[in-house]
Amino acid sequence: MPEHVINISLPVKENILLSLKETEQEFKSDILYMSALSYYKKGKLSIGKAAELAGYSRLDFIDKLRLDGEVIFDYSEQDLESIYDDVDKIR
Repeated sequence: MPEHVINISLPVKENILLSLKETEQEFKSDILYMSALSYYKKGKLSIGKAAELAGYSRLDFIDKLRLDGEVIFDYSEQDLESIYDDVDKIR
């Protein structure tokens, strides 16, 4: 079943785009990417769904995060210890 796409319109003053030195399309792409990143960091979207929102493949989104210096997988020290313990159990 095809997914339904919703178009959302945001009013933006032209001087904002001029200040950013961006076209409408560049601004739209930036807004989608930053929204996707924010939702991913908040745990509201998986990395795959965030990539979809931003208009990237999953791997391209991960690469963009890496190039932008964003943390891709943010584990606490306790989470990492648990992961290492589980790996040790498998060995």
